[in-house]
Amino acid sequence: MSIDREQGDIHLSQSFVLPEAVLESTLIAIGASTGGTEALVSFFHRLPARMPGMVVVQHMPPVFTKMYADRLQSELPFEVVEATHGAPILPGSIHIAPGSHQMTVRRQGSGWVTCLGGTERVGGHCPAVDVLFGSVAREAGDKAVGIILTGMGSDGAKGLLEMRRQGAFTLGQDEGSSVVYGMPRKAFECGAVSRQGPLSELPLMLLGHLSRPRAPS
Repeated sequence: MSIDREQGDIHLSQSFVLPEAVLESTLIAIGASTGGTEALVSFFHRLPARMPGMVVVQHMPPVFTKMYADRLQSELPFEVVEATHGAPILPGSIHIAPGSHQMTVRRQGSGWVTCLGGTERVGGHCPAVDVLFGSVAREAGDKAVGIILTGMGSDGAKGLLEMRRQGAFTLGQDEGSSVVYGMPRKAFECGAVSRQGPLSELPLMLLGHLSRPRAPS
């Protein structure tokens, strides 16, 4: 993609104005591993300032997740925090799972809150993308969007498939733009991905989905 095209895509995505009802009724869950720290930065920079609440598992050791959340907070127009137990997931907020605990979400009223669990590894990971995605499938159903980015292994594929089966819209990063096309490949091969594309185009795919007309609930 040329620089002109890339800048055009960024400008277009940042010009989206999502309805308040969409901001409040949607939950976005993202999983990444190897190469994910920079992929997430690139992805978030292409989004408008007003977005539904987002929850993120990036495979990272303890302490580093707090440092990473602080870095994103300094660079982005969102409220970025290392997740805590019972925090409401509000529009414009990004919650990064701490490197020492599993993270899930729980429905509370018309929205969701973050929940921190044990320190056991699931599929070799703590936090695990599958744990987060599985809870999002149960608690948010077709109100959710799941996104799987670059990473080694298969974490997230099973959970993303659960999300899609519950009606969620799901996106996967393609091979050409992935540092390691492991997690996105496994998710794509098992049928968990609704649409796959380059990292630079995923924000527009997401915003196109969020902007589509919705049937009254």
